[in-house]
Amino acid sequence: MNGLKVAIIVLAAGTLAACTTTEKTVSGAGIGAAVGAIATNSAGGAVAGALIGGFGTYLFETADGKCQYRNSRGKIYTTRCHWRR
Repeated sequence: MNGLKVAIIVLAAGTLAACTTTEKTVSGAGIGAAVGAIATNSAGGAVAGALIGGFGTYLFETADGKCQYRNSRGKIYTTRCHWRR
């Protein structure tokens, strides 16, 4: 069982290869949900983990006031976060 938990955490950590701020926030929420579910063995733990992981990742990614966006051509660019104008 412990091996399964480690495998799930390693796979979840692999999702952090996301590019934009939104993708990273979603990945953080997914990892938080996986860790919360494993740690508490309950749906409530998964929800709490998702909230904490998503919000924590968002705060970390936007701490410098810059966000990454993807334009209509798929190019990723960094600029000031839209909510910090």
